[in-house]
Amino acid sequence: MTQISADQIKNLRETTGAGMLDCRKALTEAAGDMEAAIDWLRKKGLAAAARKSGRVAAEGVVAIAVEGTKGAIIELNSETDFVARNEQFQQLAGVIAETAVRHSIGDVEALKNTSTCYGKTVAEGISWMIATIGEHINLRRTAILGVTHGIVASYIHNAVAPGMGKIGILVGIESNGDLNKIEAFGKQIAMHIAAARPEALSTADVSSERLNRERAVYREQASASGKPPEVIEKMVEGRVRKYYEEVVLLEQVFVVDNKTKISAAVANVAKDIGAPVKITGFIRFQLGEGIEKQQSDFAAEVKAAAGA
Repeated sequence: MTQISADQIKNLRETTGAGMLDCRKALTEAAGDMEAAIDWLRKKGLAAAARKSGRVAAEGVVAIAVEGTKGAIIELNSETDFVARNEQFQQLAGVIAETAVRHSIGDVEALKNTSTCYGKTVAEGISWMIATIGEHINLRRTAILGVTHGIVASYIHNAVAPGMGKIGILVGIESNGDLNKIEAFGKQIAMHIAAARPEALSTADVSSERLNRERAVYREQASASGKPPEVIEKMVEGRVRKYYEEVVLLEQVFVVDNKTKISAAVANVAKDIGAPVKITGFIRFQLGEGIEKQQSDFAAEVKAAAGA
């Protein structure tokens, strides 16, 4: 029998919102496989969805730099929020983002080995900051987004300093139209992404593996209704459309007016400026996504349940 740890139960509970004992049973049934356990809970109606909670559990900042038709976004982690609010730490984050965009580097290791405007490499700058502050600092991730003609719009949510905060968004918009209007629209789209958390740009960008997994869950849920197979398939397709509306940017309802689809909003802007407009991509970084802090009181509660 597979041994289930308290941390596994804790992670599954935070991801799905299901009860601890249900999480323990799901992990046991799935032989410790987290994704299979999520599906087991969903099929039993014990978890609303398989989307990750994105719980923020690390300190530091997400920083953005935009230069011409390209933008860079980085996540620089620290051990404490006190250090994250340190002016030197924030300056380092800004320099790293600027270095990334200047050299168009979207790889962490390559960025660490790149010289900054101060003559030191990013890695040397981080080492100096660790020695100065006395706390571990880690460049966790970086990404680049660019367009051929148009703009890369950016937005920082919960900003702690110019160009950095807890959530950072980059959006690429291709257009030869009025750049001021495109910039304003791009900022609105970036704010929408911060709030709505899309996982894909278009339906074509949703992986077949993920879509098949969703269909399997929906089909098993629909089968419990006892309806004929052809009715069940229609129910499944209806759920798939709903799924697209939840996770695909162009299918989501624009938070600006809460009624227009993003795809329709793009068409409206194109009509207004008299030129084609296309969202080519987006990047959303949320501080600490996927990193978990130890929470002793809750861990004790989970351990008690694991031993039940």
